[in-house]
Amino acid sequence: MDIIAFLILGLLAGALAKLILPGKQGGGILITMILGVIGAFVGGFIGRAIFGTSGGSTFSFQSILFAVLGSLIVLVIYGAITKRRGSRV
Repeated sequence: MDIIAFLILGLLAGALAKLILPGKQGGGILITMILGVIGAFVGGFIGRAIFGTSGGSTFSFQSILFAVLGSLIVLVIYGAITKRRGSRV
């Protein structure tokens, strides 16, 4: 997968995950995009490890679905970490 296409997929996945899971995770659009790229990586790993998918083309329905799934997972974890850290102050 081309690195530029992977980054674009991650940015789109982060934006879609934020639309699906709105909230007060903080960090703004930059953090959301970074989490989207990390989530695309996590989603691709999950797809290959559990379901044995090859990933197909960069912007196939399957790759977008796994990237958004991974972004949702990363966004939930990030929200839990930042919420916990903010309550201690």
